[in-house]
Amino acid sequence: MDLGLIGKNVLVLASSKGLGKACALEFAREGANIMLTSRDEEQLSRTAEEIKAETGAMVHYKKCDITQRNEIDELVAETVEKLGSVDVLVNNAGGPPAGMFNDFEDEHWQGAFELTLLSLVRSVRAVTPNMRRNGGGRIVNIASSSFKQPIDGLILSNTFRTAINGLSKSLSQELGKDGILINTIGPGRIGTDRIGELDQMVADKKGLTAEEVKAGMESGIPLGRYGKPVEFARMVVFLCSGANTYITGQSLLIDGGMVKAL
Repeated sequence: MDLGLIGKNVLVLASSKGLGKACALEFAREGANIMLTSRDEEQLSRTAEEIKAETGAMVHYKKCDITQRNEIDELVAETVEKLGSVDVLVNNAGGPPAGMFNDFEDEHWQGAFELTLLSLVRSVRAVTPNMRRNGGGRIVNIASSSFKQPIDGLILSNTFRTAINGLSKSLSQELGKDGILINTIGPGRIGTDRIGELDQMVADKKGLTAEEVKAGMESGIPLGRYGKPVEFARMVVFLCSGANTYITGQSLLIDGGMVKAL
């Protein structure tokens, strides 16, 4: 299938490692030009060189704290300056701290809101004028399987990832006339550093090893294993490609069948 991504310009947030990096790499494999960003400039440089070496793609990067509106605006402006446009935006952010309701004060809720939800609002606001001028675009928001089924011990993530889903559905109604398609993807247990950290957190609380926690989690996944980042990234790339012309306002899980909710 021709995905129509050769020469397209893609901005991936939180892309120095994990799911963001996996998505950026898959876009580069399809011939797209890439703008990477995170708060870790050293890791960004390494990731950019890795993707260039493997794919030969045009890869730029810019350090950005996505909790700061001015830094998001500067990031989008530099992306347009260096690549010429923003055809695709992948919204991604590191997860807020794990914990239960009584573990958090107002500042924790505010921080999670700014990181997880307000960063998305600001990035969409920043890229859509350029997308409209260019006749359309694609946006994918990376959330969590918790928008279908809350995850114990992740109350901040459960709250704001679900909000992303509602926002995305609303935006699909407003942006459709401009040819901008927007969807939300919820990863299940995908084998990233973040999932490893959560497994270790559970292990520490229960007096188990991380390997034992992982085995227990895998026993509840119909496919019997954690997903690979590349498996997740392929769906992101499809939804952001020219092959997707009629899917918008949807929320999809990439979870190996783990979540039982309809």
